[in-house]
Amino acid sequence: MIRRSATGPGGSAVLSPRRAWHAGDITARSANMRAVVVDPTYLERRGRRRQATATVEVRDLPKPEPPAPGWVVVRPVLSGICISDLALLAGSTTPSPLAAYGPPGPVIPGHEIVGIVESAHRTSRVREGMRVIVDAQLRCRQKGLPECARCRAGEGQLCENRDRSGPVCDGAGIGSSPSAGGGWSEAILAHEEMLLSADTLSDQRAVLAEPTATALHAAMRWERNGDRVLVIGSGTKSRLIVATLAKLHPGLDITVVYDARHNDRASRFGRARREAGAHLQVDFAGEVTAIEHLGAARVWRASADELISATADLTGARMLRADDVAPVLDRGFDAAFVCRTTESSVDLGMRLVRAGGTLVVVGRAGRQIVDWSLVWHRELTIAGATGHSRERNGWRALHIAREWLSDPTFPVDGLVTHRFPLEDVSKALAIARAGATIGAVKVVLEDAAAPSITRGDEINTDVLDDTPLLGAVAAKVRG
Repeated sequence: MIRRSATGPGGSAVLSPRRAWHAGDITARSANMRAVVVDPTYLERRGRRRQATATVEVRDLPKPEPPAPGWVVVRPVLSGICISDLALLAGSTTPSPLAAYGPPGPVIPGHEIVGIVESAHRTSRVREGMRVIVDAQLRCRQKGLPECARCRAGEGQLCENRDRSGPVCDGAGIGSSPSAGGGWSEAILAHEEMLLSADTLSDQRAVLAEPTATALHAAMRWERNGDRVLVIGSGTKSRLIVATLAKLHPGLDITVVYDARHNDRASRFGRARREAGAHLQVDFAGEVTAIEHLGAARVWRASADELISATADLTGARMLRADDVAPVLDRGFDAAFVCRTTESSVDLGMRLVRAGGTLVVVGRAGRQIVDWSLVWHRELTIAGATGHSRERNGWRALHIAREWLSDPTFPVDGLVTHRFPLEDVSKALAIARAGATIGAVKVVLEDAAAPSITRGDEINTDVLDDTPLLGAVAAKVRG
C-alpha cells in the first residue's frame, strides 16, 4: 500500500542520526523535499528476523546538507526502478545470507540516477548546476573508513565494509543508505568522486549509465572463447547485455530467450497485468524487432524442451537423453548469461552451454536446486556478476558506459518506456512489476520541477491511459 504523509513521529526512522540529515533539524530548516520511503515489515520465525513485506509512502522530509568537504546534494531528474528495488518491496520469508548486507529499517530506494548538483561543499571537480550521472556505490573512502582490499583493487562492488557505517555516511550505496538517501526523492547526498558529467547525454540515456556499466561488467566476466552466446531474459539488464556484447564483440552470434518461464507462473503474470491495466498488452513482434536492433541474431520464446531442440538444430548438437531427465547436448552455446535467475532458467542455461563453456549469473539468484553433475562432468565455468568496477583491462565501467551512451549509434533509445512523477509511484511500480508481460522495459520516476536538459528525449509525457503499449521501440506513458 502506498500512502502520502508528512514527517512525524514515524518519519524520522528513515533519517540518519548523522549531522547531514537529522530529524531534529526539520524545525530549523525551511527546505523540505518529497521522497518515496520503503519501510520493510519483518517477521520473527525460529528466533530469526525475516522481511515479509514492505509499505511505501511519499513523505515530506528535511532536505539533506553536504556532511563534509567534497560532498554535494544532487536533485534527481530521473531515477530508474530496478529489479533489486522490486525485490525489496516484495520481501521474502526465505532466509538469505544477503540479508546481512541489507538496511535494517526504512530507506529511500533508487540507485540509477541522473540529476543536477544543487549545492556543493568545497568541491574541486563538480560545481552547482552540473548535470551528473551518479555512481551509487558507497566505497570505504566515501564512508570515511580505511580502504579495504577490494576497494584498493578497484572492486568497490565487492567492498568488504558494505555493512559497516563510517563517520561520514552508512549503507552499501545510494538507494540503501539511511544517510545518503536514494533517487526516488528530490535530493540525495553524494561525494564528488561518485559523479560524472552528463552534459553529452539526454536524460533518458544518462539514467541508463549505471545499468549499462553493470551490463558491461557482466559481459566482461566471460573471456571470449567462442562465437555463440545465449542471453536468458527480456528486461533492461538482458537487453543492455545484448547491446554490450554486440559492441564488445562485432560479429558475435547472440541468441535471446525472451520467456523461459514455466506455466506454473502464469497466475503471477495475470495479476501483474491486472494491476498495471487490463488494456496493456505486449506486441511480441515489436519486442523481437527491438531486441534484434540491439544486436541479437534471433529471439526465441518456447518451452524448455523446445529451446533445447532449437539449440541442437542451431549448433548441430546431438541430444543425449536419460530416463525422466531433460536432454543434455554434446555441444551448444559458448556462454550463457542468465538474467532471469529462476531455478528453471539456471538449469536451462547449464543445459544449453557446451562442455567447457561459461554460465554468467547476472540476476538476483537465490537458494535453488542445481544439478551439479551438469557443472563438474562438463567442466563448466560459473561466474557471478554484480554491480560494476574497474575491469581487468583497466576500464572503469561507468566511464565506458557514459562514452558509449554519448554515441547515438549505441542502440538504447527505446529502453526507457515509462516515466512517472513521484506521486504516481504506485502506478510506476505496477508497470515495473508487470515488465515484459506488458511491454515495459525501464520504468523511471521523474522530478518535473528539476531543471534539466533533455536532449533527444522521445518519451511521450501525455497521459495515455487508454492507449495500448506498442513494445520497447515506442515511447509509452507518463501517468
